[in-house]
Amino acid sequence: MAEVTAAGAPAPRANPDLIGYESAERELRRLHRLGRLPHAILLCGPRGIGKATLAFRLARFLLAKSEEVSTDASGGAADSGLAIDPESGVFRRVATGAHADLLTVERAYDPRRRRLRSEIVVDDTREITGFFRLTAAEEGWRIVIVDGAEEMNRNAANALLKILEEPPRHGLLLLVSHCPGRLLPTIRSRCRRFSLSALPQPMVKQLLRHYRPELAEEESEAVAELAEGSIGRALELADAGGLAPYRSLIKVMSQIPRLDLAELHSFADKLARPDAEDSYRVVQDLLSQFLARLVISAARHQLGGGDMIAGEGEVLQRLTACANPVRWAALSDEIDQGFINTDLLNLDRKQAVLGAFFAIAEMAQ
Repeated sequence: MAEVTAAGAPAPRANPDLIGYESAERELRRLHRLGRLPHAILLCGPRGIGKATLAFRLARFLLAKSEEVSTDASGGAADSGLAIDPESGVFRRVATGAHADLLTVERAYDPRRRRLRSEIVVDDTREITGFFRLTAAEEGWRIVIVDGAEEMNRNAANALLKILEEPPRHGLLLLVSHCPGRLLPTIRSRCRRFSLSALPQPMVKQLLRHYRPELAEEESEAVAELAEGSIGRALELADAGGLAPYRSLIKVMSQIPRLDLAELHSFADKLARPDAEDSYRVVQDLLSQFLARLVISAARHQLGGGDMIAGEGEVLQRLTACANPVRWAALSDEIDQGFINTDLLNLDRKQAVLGAFFAIAEMAQ
């Protein structure tokens, strides 16, 4: 039950708290009460907002006995939500991954590359078939959570589709995805979709203060804004040095179209180290976010905007004037795909970082 994520917050399977999605909880509980809970549910929305936490929350609720469901002072269901007693046996077993009627599928560790695989492979989803064939150990539901469903490769997705075509009785498949457009249309069409919105910035700030009370108020404000409604991203940013990665990125951008090659290589070297996985991901996300803002700025003919950090607005203003939004959008997609290919093919991360900045500099000529 003490399991935590790398960001220091409880892992989704061990997190007793969820704020911002009370309406989704009420609807899921209503469907369960009416006996109309679908056999497959797709929880989608921005990364890091609590989708997986909601999935495990629903799983615990369905696997719990009536006496373990949280109640209010009058003995009624607490807000008609999905909370159960954090001290209960079901909560503890789900938190430790020891519940026999719950299977979690996600990217597995690759011992050869010494890191997580870049995709969910077919063997991972085939395990679901065998799991659903077994009788529930506690005479109730059999539940599978696929966390990061968009990361299934084609073979894995096809294997999952066969399960959706013949869903088991009292079996529930929960797909968690921040990019549902990458799922097969036939998978999406067989799921009841719950779209979760990004959290309001004040709520992200509140959670950030709770998990990172040591963060200065001004830094916390800026990190919450950069996180764009995702507490997961806010925590990643906080643990990667707060605004430091973004300051480094803007510093490199400020030199474009010229680049200080020694400084750029030093920046890329730091991100390519084996122990810099989290920093690499953070900078990758920040670069994608910056380019998205650049596209919007160019499309709206707005030259820059308010500075989140010193110099940011000036960089946006200068780059906005260098190319039209269509060209910036195409380059953004090209850079994103380059990072994806780097993961899929286990390519040199330093070259991916260098290639991204060289491409931006060329566009700004």
